[in-house]
Amino acid sequence: MSASSIPPHRLHIKRGRPVSVTSGASDFLRANDKIAALLPAIQRNLALQRDCEAVLSSLFELCEVMQLADGQLVLAASNAAIATKLKQQCPKLQLKLQERGWQINAIRIKVQVKRVIEKPLPVKQLAIPETAIQALSNLEKNIEKTAQNADLRAALTRLLSRHRQSGDEK
Repeated sequence: MSASSIPPHRLHIKRGRPVSVTSGASDFLRANDKIAALLPAIQRNLALQRDCEAVLSSLFELCEVMQLADGQLVLAASNAAIATKLKQQCPKLQLKLQERGWQINAIRIKVQVKRVIEKPLPVKQLAIPETAIQALSNLEKNIEKTAQNADLRAALTRLLSRHRQSGDEK
């Protein structure tokens, strides 16, 4: 990275040090007195999340840091199987995090099942007029039975059988 590609930094007027450029969300959080108190905890949890991912990369993709209080780290696992695997890795994780400077005496794991509500697929409400069904049926009966027409005949058969099934339900 060349010196010309480094973005210019704002300088703190009194101290002459670079001031970090923040996003609009951080500026908003800092501006609100009640929410500003949460910002250090959020930043700490994000840093801890990154360190946990560095230690247990593939496993920690399905987990997240919930809380760090009084030396106890609480992690959320997406299901019981992940929680079990994570529990086996707790001693390693605790040691590596302590090596990185985190004051962690214990690790607790909570299973946080996220309820996924799948949207039902929309049912196609295509109504084929009876005259079209008769025409397709005649085509299916009268088309030559050759190898070239086999796929067309099969498609017509499937189309007509589906329409007849849905027509029977009405």
